[in-house]
Amino acid sequence: MAPEDLDEVMAIEDESFPVPWSRNFFERELALKFSRTFIAREGGVTGPVMGYAVVWFVADELHLLNIAVAPQHRRKGAARLLLERVLAEARGRECELVVLEVRKSGIPAQTLYQSMGFAPVGIRPRYYSDNGEDAIVMVCRVGE
Repeated sequence: MAPEDLDEVMAIEDESFPVPWSRNFFERELALKFSRTFIAREGGVTGPVMGYAVVWFVADELHLLNIAVAPQHRRKGAARLLLERVLAEARGRECELVVLEVRKSGIPAQTLYQSMGFAPVGIRPRYYSDNGEDAIVMVCRVGE
């Protein structure tokens, strides 16, 4: 992700989440040394942004903070592609775990994560500020 991608990223963010991240938040992520961003583009390198992911590296873990795909590109493999890149990055940096939170009601996302090796390990009660929904903490062990 680069600053010039942020208009497209913000459009996807606004369509994807009830409480979207701000543009300023994304700009700060681009500058953090422990943060990494990923972009999936239609047609490869130069097409429109289909989706993105933002991760942090903390000790021997990668924490997936944000992942979203434009509505018109959902259920076409873009999220899987992004997750494959995230997992490859975790392995390349010799992380032991990839950790994420997902809404309890986010069954399609949970199904995708489970198909890629993530397992539920806990609950964060009332995690989401918009409606107080619980988050399911999921972990994928990549260091084994």
